Amino acid sequence: MTLSHSQEFSDSATKHMHLVFAQQRAAFDANPYPDLDARRTKLFKLKKQIIRYQDVIAAAINSDFSSRSVDESKLLDLLGSVLEAEHAIRHLRKWMRPSKRRTELLFLSNRLAVQYQPKGIVGVIVPWNFPVYLALGPLVAAIAAGNRVMIKLPEITPATNAVLRRMLAEVFTEDEVCIFGEEILDPAQFTSLPFNHIVFTGSPAIGRVVMRAAAENLTPVTLELGGKSPALVSRHYPLADAAKRVLHGKATNCGQICVAPDYALVPKEQVNQFAEECKKNFTAMYGSNISNNSNYTSIVNDRHFKRLLEILDDAKAKGAQIIACAEYDRDKDARRMPVHIVLNCTPDMRILKEELFGPVLPVVAYDSLDDAIAYIKAGERPLALYCFTHDS
Repeated sequence: MTLSHSQEFSDSATKHMHLVFAQQRAAFDANPYPDLDARRTKLFKLKKQIIRYQDVIAAAINSDFSSRSVDESKLLDLLGSVLEAEHAIRHLRKWMRPSKRRTELLFLSNRLAVQYQPKGIVGVIVPWNFPVYLALGPLVAAIAAGNRVMIKLPEITPATNAVLRRMLAEVFTEDEVCIFGEEILDPAQFTSLPFNHIVFTGSPAIGRVVMRAAAENLTPVTLELGGKSPALVSRHYPLADAAKRVLHGKATNCGQICVAPDYALVPKEQVNQFAEECKKNFTAMYGSNISNNSNYTSIVNDRHFKRLLEILDDAKAKGAQIIACAEYDRDKDARRMPVHIVLNCTPDMRILKEELFGPVLPVVAYDSLDDAIAYIKAGERPLALYCFTHDS
């Protein structure tokens, strides 16, 4: 496709996006408070479609990643979405009931209650690491709340985008739910729409952009952002168990999870043993060579693979010890990168400054628990904290 043709395609997609927004606004104005049965019917349809399409979706995600574990896709992207739908169906009647409130002394004659109302049109912006669950989870919530939904899928998962578009179009009209993907070349065109609410999952940097765009329309925003989430191993916790759990969190989806442990804090006298236990557990799960292991997920594309290699090269050049948990060829293995344990890290290394979002685990040694806590508090507030201790 030439540049001019690409621009024409994008312009056409943008016009369609604005048309859909207008259609959803008109449809919501005509029916601003769908009843319980209408919402449940939509959720049942969605749940049925997810189950029906599970193999096709898993194959599409595998295509986008070059190699994505089918088991991981079905467990995390698909089962998670089905459970979200079932939970909403089960509790929706209760959620829709007015919530009574006490009143002040001067207004005792009044009866107060909060009546939960649909907002209107919800925009959902989806990251590439879990393009199904992080699209369908917010979709379930928005439908349960009686809203219309427009979903912006990531540009780098075109196969998954096509399947989701087809799957949802079979059970929803465009004025109910509509998918947009790589055809929208400028994501700002999506965030600039006057949504009634925006749900964004992704990096803090992009989150700031989304929030600025939403502020122009005074649109409320729900942000689910990443960060450097620590795993803190206390001195008296069984080290083998901690290493197994941390390693599992770092290897799942090849570490491309916003809540994956970003780094580990380990007592300095246990650092080497911790690294050995991590490598042993990786080998037990995936083998000593992952070149042809379809159960291990690849880094999503060349750009992110190169970024991780540069972070490792930077650490090595500044004196870090790097332990690859399995053999691999960084030039030939379809971006399958085993977990790398990195010791002797220093504050000037990129590995301790940036969210890693991949199978790289720096281990920071500490003397006392107070030192470890101070280290965590000195950084930005993490999305998750994994604390391995028996001390309540």
